[in-house]
Amino acid sequence: MFELGTDGPRSILVGVDGTETSLRAGSYAAGLARRQGAQVIVLFVHVPAGGGLLNPQLMELQRQSQVSVVDELREEAHRNAAALGLHITFHERHGNPYLELVRLADELRVDAVVVGASMQAGHRLIGSLATRLVRDARWPVTVVP
Repeated sequence: MFELGTDGPRSILVGVDGTETSLRAGSYAAGLARRQGAQVIVLFVHVPAGGGLLNPQLMELQRQSQVSVVDELREEAHRNAAALGLHITFHERHGNPYLELVRLADELRVDAVVVGASMQAGHRLIGSLATRLVRDARWPVTVVP
């Protein structure tokens, strides 16, 4: 069957964490999905704090903070998707953001991955999530500034 204007991705995975660049990545992915008629798959990865592992109270505060952020992100994603007529799914995982993005992308066989650029100065020296995804990826990766 002939399809007009659907040579682009059919499923787009976007990593969000509540930062300004990840929210811009989400908006970019939504715009791309709207134009291509694609599905958006949103992933939030809960990352345990290094120092918090020794202090149960800090771990609980961090967990509560992340739950609050993810609830807001999920609600906003579904509200915006409904307004744009998009089909989205929202996933949560725990662990290393790079590994979880790669695992989900492979599991769902996505056509593209979108992430926000890191704003942390140290990542210029040791590499960021976006840099690793671009270097190691098996799908097109878009890094949104």
